[in-house]
Amino acid sequence: MRKVLLSFVAMAAAFTAFSQKTILHCGQLVDVRSGKMLSNMTIVVEGNKIADVQPGFLKAGATDKVIDLKNRTVMPGLIDMHVHLEGETKKGGAIDRFVNNPSDIAFESLKYANVTLMTGFTTVRDLGGSGVNISLRNAIARGQVVGPRIFTAGKSIATTGGHADPTNGYRRDLQGDPGPKEGVINGEEDAYKAVRQRYKDGSDLIKITATGGVLSQAKDGANAQFTEEEVKAIVAAAKDYGYKVAAHAHGAEGIKRAVRGGVNSIEHGTFLDDEGIELMKKYGTYLVPTITAGKSTADSAKIPGYYTDIVTPKALATGPKIQATFAKAYKAGVKIAFGTDAGVFAHGKNWLEFVYMTEAGMPILEAIQSATLSAADLLGATETLGSIEKGKLADIIAVEGDPVKDVQSMGKVRFVMKDGKVFKQE
Repeated sequence: MRKVLLSFVAMAAAFTAFSQKTILHCGQLVDVRSGKMLSNMTIVVEGNKIADVQPGFLKAGATDKVIDLKNRTVMPGLIDMHVHLEGETKKGGAIDRFVNNPSDIAFESLKYANVTLMTGFTTVRDLGGSGVNISLRNAIARGQVVGPRIFTAGKSIATTGGHADPTNGYRRDLQGDPGPKEGVINGEEDAYKAVRQRYKDGSDLIKITATGGVLSQAKDGANAQFTEEEVKAIVAAAKDYGYKVAAHAHGAEGIKRAVRGGVNSIEHGTFLDDEGIELMKKYGTYLVPTITAGKSTADSAKIPGYYTDIVTPKALATGPKIQATFAKAYKAGVKIAFGTDAGVFAHGKNWLEFVYMTEAGMPILEAIQSATLSAADLLGATETLGSIEKGKLADIIAVEGDPVKDVQSMGKVRFVMKDGKVFKQE
């Protein structure tokens, strides 16, 4: 008899857990599909998915959990399409790659992942690191550590001496000749091998450095660094493995080669010209602007000794131009996906990108769309992410205030739910 009773109790508990819903009563809800703000709405969450979205404040069942967000503005979990969770900028930080072990990087990354989630970014695209970012993604997915859902490129792909050549700035006898395994290619055959190595490593997408960059220990920050044939080879190999390709690109010529080569997004796009804009519109290529990184690097470059002598002039010349380029591209009709380059500035300040986007002429609701619907489209994840709709993953955040009236509200995240689990509730 005792066994029967225990079995009944266990079954009842399991049924209650299964049947329990989480009811979110939302004072305001951003409908990213329509680009409108809805008032007095209810979101019903079952497990890790959204079960329903209804007008009014629905009455909860006896076993349901109610979360009162009537004085908040609720929206889908935000998506940052360009972060680097393995590190964070600091004065003299160029030395870190010579003294930090992978374990040091891993422990630091836990802090950056946590703060990113707590500021409302439930999904990120990590565009280049040492490979620790792949392990971080896995640990978060297993629930071992707290952080956003990660889509990672693993190690970026460069050309010899290019922006992501890991030996730039080394003493000559230490430089060696890194190849596809290390993410350095020269020619189409290398391109295929590098993509296949990223697949072997467990990357989710491919990142190339199509031009020079600001923070690499190399002179030119904007020169084209891939041939168009090399880009096409990378894109072709990536398609074999179901990968999308993101291209870091500042200079106009490198941008155009990358777009014609078939990449899915241009990161930064600082010196994008009219021809490049038309090409991006023709090919449907996204621009991921990273305005915050531009402003931050320009400010940091004014601090003596913050960057090395070879980096400082690049930061001063490149950083201040990104916001104006974004404004021009947006007004011309280029597709925009939200991305910040967090790590180049302090993690947790990703929300400042909304401020700079609206300063440049993009209405806040469109900026939110760029960090939800558009970002999910670029990820290839519109069936599960990017909006609060029935059947999608329950990634939901709430901010204090109304971002339409005050964009600073985007920095006041008071509630974070990822995959149906509450991580923050104030």
